[in-house]
Amino acid sequence: QVPLVESGGGTAQLGGSLRLSCAASKYMYGLYCMGWFRQAPGNEREGVASIDINGRVNYADSVKGRFTISQDRATDTLYLQMDSLKLEDTATYYCAAAPGFDYCPTSWSETVEIWGRHDRGQGTQVTVSS
Repeated sequence: QVPLVESGGGTAQLGGSLRLSCAASKYMYGLYCMGWFRQAPGNEREGVASIDINGRVNYADSVKGRFTISQDRATDTLYLQMDSLKLEDTATYYCAAAPGFDYCPTSWSETVEIWGRHDRGQGTQVTVSS
């Protein structure tokens, strides 16, 4: 069983919206820090949004006010609603999870590091066009 499976990527117009989903049944029954990071060609991984079991969320400054992370524990699904898309949002987006954390780090470098030591999905491409 693949632990994390993303869906919902694609192409959107500048200013448009997309919603990403991540099936995460392996994780949503214990402590965890889950979320999304993205990576564009030639760039480092960038943490985008995180959420813990209690629903506390963190957002990167670059997406604050435009993206919303949420979780549905009845269906074990993680979501990322992306509105007011910008050209610089173009990247491959990955769902990621780290078990055993009762809250996510406030540092994005630390969050991406712990995600790197655990699971991530296969990635879904998001392209914003003008």
